[in-house]
Amino acid sequence: MPVARPEPQEPRVIAHVDMDCFYVQVEQRRNPELRGQPTAVVQYNDWKGGGLIAVSYEARKFGVKRSMRGDEAKSVCPGINLVQVPVARGKADLNLYRSAGSEVVAILASKGKCERASIDEVYLDLTDAAKEMLLQAPPYSPDQIFEEAAKSNILGLPAEYSDKEKNVRSWLCRADADYQDKLLACGAIIVAHLRVRVLEETQFTCSAGIAHNKMLAKLVSGMHKPAQQTVVPSSSVQHFLASLPVKKMKQLGGKLGSSLQDDLGVETIGDLLSFTEEKLQEHYGVNTGTWLWKIARGISGEEVEDRLLPKSHGCGKTFPGPRALKNNSSVKGWLDQLCEELSERIQSDLNQNKRIAQTLTLHARAAKVNGYGSVKKFPSKSCPLRYGTGKLQEDAMKLFEAGLHDFLDSQNTKWSITSLSVIASKIFDIPSGTSSILKYIKAPSSTATSSVPDSSTIPEDPSPDNNIYVTSIHEEQCEPSFSEKEDSTSVSAISAKQCPANEENITSKKLSEVKVTNSILKYIKDPSFTETPSIPDSSAIPEDLSPDNSTYVTPIHEEQCEPSFSEKEDGTSISAISAKRCPTHEEKRTSKKWSEVKVQEVLQMQIKLKNMVGL
Repeated sequence: MPVARPEPQEPRVIAHVDMDCFYVQVEQRRNPELRGQPTAVVQYNDWKGGGLIAVSYEARKFGVKRSMRGDEAKSVCPGINLVQVPVARGKADLNLYRSAGSEVVAILASKGKCERASIDEVYLDLTDAAKEMLLQAPPYSPDQIFEEAAKSNILGLPAEYSDKEKNVRSWLCRADADYQDKLLACGAIIVAHLRVRVLEETQFTCSAGIAHNKMLAKLVSGMHKPAQQTVVPSSSVQHFLASLPVKKMKQLGGKLGSSLQDDLGVETIGDLLSFTEEKLQEHYGVNTGTWLWKIARGISGEEVEDRLLPKSHGCGKTFPGPRALKNNSSVKGWLDQLCEELSERIQSDLNQNKRIAQTLTLHARAAKVNGYGSVKKFPSKSCPLRYGTGKLQEDAMKLFEAGLHDFLDSQNTKWSITSLSVIASKIFDIPSGTSSILKYIKAPSSTATSSVPDSSTIPEDPSPDNNIYVTSIHEEQCEPSFSEKEDSTSVSAISAKQCPANEENITSKKLSEVKVTNSILKYIKDPSFTETPSIPDSSAIPEDLSPDNSTYVTPIHEEQCEPSFSEKEDGTSISAISAKRCPTHEEKRTSKKWSEVKVQEVLQMQIKLKNMVGL
């Protein structure tokens, strides 16, 4: 159920940019002869010509719709060009379109916080860029307005074509406008420039909505397609929402929207205004009731996430009608192919973006052949994700078997699967302190378990970038060896003895010993603490709560502070600065405490990486 988010204190400028029939545009760029011709992109399927996933505006004039099959589209528009989506592993391969979408995102992200919502749509927070324009180069003359910006559609302005551009230019330059509308005008000019850049650099057209929140920007971005933009001034919000059908609002297209229609008689967003917040909370709970009350007034606190990369990776396949899967072997065959693609994508994400996926989830749609209990859904199942194609395939099949067991509920009956998908989610960036462990994760084609040492004992490099010290020239000759600590845990290191090039420098260059603190001198938050407190076990050290999740270093008194060592329970020593030996620290003995050290994050990451490769 949707939840209301706090409103920001300052006015914002949010844009939603939506590519125009994007899949068709990508194919037209590949084959320019398709430009200006009725065209549709069809997903591979030999049943009735396959399913249409994108339709050009030329084809729409003939009545072709995305809900049609290829054969039906040809009957409506005999001259239509049907372009098939590339196929890999027996299913649609969308990598071509993902890459084209990334070209667009790279341009749009140049002006502010950017959230890639899908292959062909992006949210932008242009607040800072609009403020900068308003401060340094505000629009003050209608004649100087950028031509593309002058073509904007401003809700609430007269729509007569003869005076439209003149009215738009005047609106964008109003000296008497309030601060919100002035920011919005700057945002409209910025978006117009971005759209022109996208066209010039990629040959793609796009449409956009510009408003004070994501909800409104999304609602209007498609109002004047193709290749146009729409602006929603605050004064026009209520009039716009008054006649907007409930089902058009995001998160109201399903059961919640149907409940509003059936239980409260609400057909438009404007109808919600007749209900108090308390009444809506009574029907739908406190959070959802408040959210409904706010959206009826055009209020939304949802922020644009600074995210250019996807939150998850998923691969799926449908098996309609006679193509349904009816035994474990056919399911395994398709799961193996889906996992092979998923493995390639998460490995690529790991290599290029240094991101790790934590969770593997399997979804399916199923039916019981005899019809008993057919209403019951096939339960989704999840488990920790292990890297490597073989491991993914093994785990996915186990998840399917667990889901099938719950779905059948101990009934000995036949079943059929009409949809399968595997998803890698809970993706997070690898902290810089553990980047060197990537060498231990093998490529997706490998099913063997990599030799990864116990994560708690991987040595940290004393160098500033906190990477394991390895001379890259000799890495091919140097094989990992493991040294034994007193507590019987092993430490991964490059054995210099195995590399002639390193032999001469055995005594001069060594990997740092395993220290929980990684040169604790760097992690002192303030030099004014006064005594050396006992340092807890590393597993209990809290994570730093500062924005960059790192500690503040003040090395003013390091020269007069001599290191002392405190003993841990397992006998290992931890280097620390003894404030008792520094007069500067002595004055503020009780005012400061030890800072949190950036250890827990590194240790947790190393443990996760160890688990992900199946050790």
